Amino acid sequence: MLETNNHSEQLLVSELKNGNEKAFRSLFDLYYQDIYGYSVSLLKSKEAAEENVQDVFMKVWQNRENLNPDQSFKAYIFTIAQNQAFNALNKAANDLVLKEAVFYESQKSHDYGDYSIREEDCKKLRKQAMKQLPPKRKQIFKMSRKKGMSYEEISQELGISINTVRNQMSKALESMRVFFHVHDEII
Repeated sequence: MLETNNHSEQLLVSELKNGNEKAFRSLFDLYYQDIYGYSVSLLKSKEAAEENVQDVFMKVWQNRENLNPDQSFKAYIFTIAQNQAFNALNKAANDLVLKEAVFYESQKSHDYGDYSIREEDCKKLRKQAMKQLPPKRKQIFKMSRKKGMSYEEISQELGISINTVRNQMSKALESMRVFFHVHDEII
């Protein structure tokens, strides 16, 4: 049965790659709930999660010609969802208005009462999260997030493969997510 599902997914991805909107809709329907649930777990907001899902599938549609039917579509969209969510959280950490909206939603769901977020605490927490990263991972993270460099640009500048950059970014974001989760009483 799993073989049949993988084969069906490959056919849908092949059709999507050729611009078939019905195949896109089928993949959207197939993975919507999974991506939405994963996004809620990362973003802690139903509204932000819904927006994340829309962004994920918009990115899939825009990059459909580059899809590889032989690779796991599910892994591909979960990676996009994770990256989009972390980008949103990173932006929230740097954007006061968005930060207040995200943290207000989080406080509502956790019933923190009148606890107010202080900018200094957030800055200190971000610095602490960065300090715990290994030097090479920290360098790659800063090049991506602070300098806005693409994975390809980073790989060329550091003389490493794009997959290494991708893996290091994934590990850096996961480490920071865990760090923020452990320290969420400050946030």
